[in-house]
Amino acid sequence: MTTGERFEDPAPVSAFDGRFVLDLDGFEGPIDVLLALAREQKVDLIQISILTLADQYLAFIQAARQLRLEVAADYLVMAAWLAYLKSRLLLPAAEGDEEASGPQLAEALTFQLRRLEAMQQAGARVMSLPRLGMDVFPRGTPEGVRVVRTPVYQLSLYDLLKAYGEQRSRGRFSPLEILPVQLFTVEDALERLSGLLGSMPGWQTLSSFLPPGLRDALVRRSAVASNFAASLELVHSGRALLRQSSVFAPLYLRRNPDAEKETGG
Repeated sequence: MTTGERFEDPAPVSAFDGRFVLDLDGFEGPIDVLLALAREQKVDLIQISILTLADQYLAFIQAARQLRLEVAADYLVMAAWLAYLKSRLLLPAAEGDEEASGPQLAEALTFQLRRLEAMQQAGARVMSLPRLGMDVFPRGTPEGVRVVRTPVYQLSLYDLLKAYGEQRSRGRFSPLEILPVQLFTVEDALERLSGLLGSMPGWQTLSSFLPPGLRDALVRRSAVASNFAASLELVHSGRALLRQSSVFAPLYLRRNPDAEKETGG
């Protein structure tokens, strides 16, 4: 035989009282034997001859029986099925036959052989990898678990713009210093107007009561506003009179003569 399988010599069989003694050299079932026989045809599994494969398997079973070995039931079932398949391939299909045709059965068998070969090749690749304790040895001291942290940022649009602005202004930041401004307060204006009204009996423009030397525009505007508020306070207390000839015309201010009479009385 040329299948690579080996059988025990007939002499040892009698030593076991005719019990089943079968060594198929790694074969685990009839499908493995079929794959080994198909490989002997030296062609691709898709192009193998099913008839030749069936004849090879039947010859294998016959040789096993001649060695006075009790062949397992699954091997005999496969032999019967292959004989049936061979008949389906050789004989024309009957009309109205609902069973699968011979070519369909042969294609299914070819698919099973290809799948078995793929599993064997995958198993061989796995077993060829380095194995722990044989090809690869771990360290004596176990290593700790390495933790990989992936930060997840949840920011709003404002936070992004703020971070961008801080990054752009970094290194170019200069503190803002606001110098104190000496403004003309209402109390100052009221004190000044109270002192000037006694020496000015006639009507005078409100702007004439402004302090001299106001060069700063902000201080001058504060002085105008303070003088106007102080003049209203003097009018409200009855100490001064205020008049205006038309809209947006200059304001005139003088002391109230009646207030002096009441004070003198």
